[in-house]
Parts: sequence; structure tokens; C-alpha cells
Amino acid sequence: MNPEILTPGEPAPDFELTDINGNTIRLSSFRGNKPVVLTFLRGFM
Repeated sequence: MNPEILTPGEPAPDFELTDINGNTIRLSSFRGNKPVVLTFLRGFM
């Protein structure tokens, strides 16, 4: 899998992650509803 380089304003590729309660959250479920801010914390857990 090759990482894609995104330019500012370009939609992020869809992905899913598990939240702290064990629920699966998919990025595409928010598309068109509200702005989404992604923050990745290195070494958080």
C-alpha cells in the first residue's frame, strides 16, 4: 500500500477506527454533515 499525499482542501480517503468505547467509527459517516478535524496523537496510549 502506497501512502497518498493530499493537498490542502482535498477530501481525505475513507477509513475506520475504533473509539475508546470500542465502537467502530467511519470517516465517511460524517461526510456532508459537519466539518471534521483529524488529530493524530503520537504515543497517546
